[in-house]
Amino acid sequence: MTPPARGPAAALIGVPTDVGGGERGSSMGPEALRVAGLANALRAQGMDVEDRGDVSGPANPERGPESGHRHLAEVSAWVGAVRNATRHALADGRIPIVLGGDHSLAIGSIGAVADHCRRASRRLVVLWFDAHPDFNTSELSPSGNLHGMPMACLCGLGPPELLAAPGGRAALSPAQVRQIGIRSVDRGERTLLHEQGVTVFDMRSIDELGMRAVMQRALADVDADTHLHVSLDVDFLDPELAPGVATAVPGGPTYREAQLCMEMVADTGRLGSLDIVELNPAFDQCNRTGRLAVDLVGSLFGKSTLLPGSRAAATAGLAAGF
Repeated sequence: MTPPARGPAAALIGVPTDVGGGERGSSMGPEALRVAGLANALRAQGMDVEDRGDVSGPANPERGPESGHRHLAEVSAWVGAVRNATRHALADGRIPIVLGGDHSLAIGSIGAVADHCRRASRRLVVLWFDAHPDFNTSELSPSGNLHGMPMACLCGLGPPELLAAPGGRAALSPAQVRQIGIRSVDRGERTLLHEQGVTVFDMRSIDELGMRAVMQRALADVDADTHLHVSLDVDFLDPELAPGVATAVPGGPTYREAQLCMEMVADTGRLGSLDIVELNPAFDQCNRTGRLAVDLVGSLFGKSTLLPGSRAAATAGLAAGF
């Protein structure tokens, strides 16, 4: 008898830190995702899942900003640990799924993915699902919180300690980034996003175009040589659905809009790495947000109402008038 085909292999990497944020609690996010059944949800999709536990780093000193940054040394240590763990997962042929933790960890995860793609001569596209663009700098940020700066750092606009690519160069160019669900942008950040040419689909874009059209545009140039990285900040969702975040912004995507995003990414077959960040159980209700995040990640890896191919056949039938 032929053995069943082995599904994709994934590595869960916990990053229990809130050192980059303004509120405590996202350090509990990795365990909340585990309790919500993330590993089993992925295994139900036929995946080979290895939970590699948590990386470690310094405690949150709860200091104020220094030279425009809060906890720069501590964030840098966590970023280095995440970068190393992500590199190891990629080298082992596994999809790194990084469980946050605040969004500053993406400097390490995406930095490692960008380096991996350069070595493999693959094109990297980053889908950044978030209420915030996280494109602040020390000069622009009103708080100095580094979870508001990871995308700027990845594009080379940050302190040397956090520039994620070897030699201090930018890990990403703005042309590789598509930000979706944005609805809270600081004044100086807005100008910098425009100057850098980042593709931003804010909530007005989604309202006017519809989520399907937004995702079609975001994925239009994804091809067989593309590695897709998804960075999913759970505050991307409307807080009525997902209260377990410290930086809730009203007016986010609905449940079905969020599911459509995940399903359309899954349809590409190009997802190669993932962050799930900013889940804060201190603000949640009986792990409601953690369970919703696990539900979305299941869709991201192929959970579907219909069998593969059935949706296309149904759509073709409707177009033919059946």
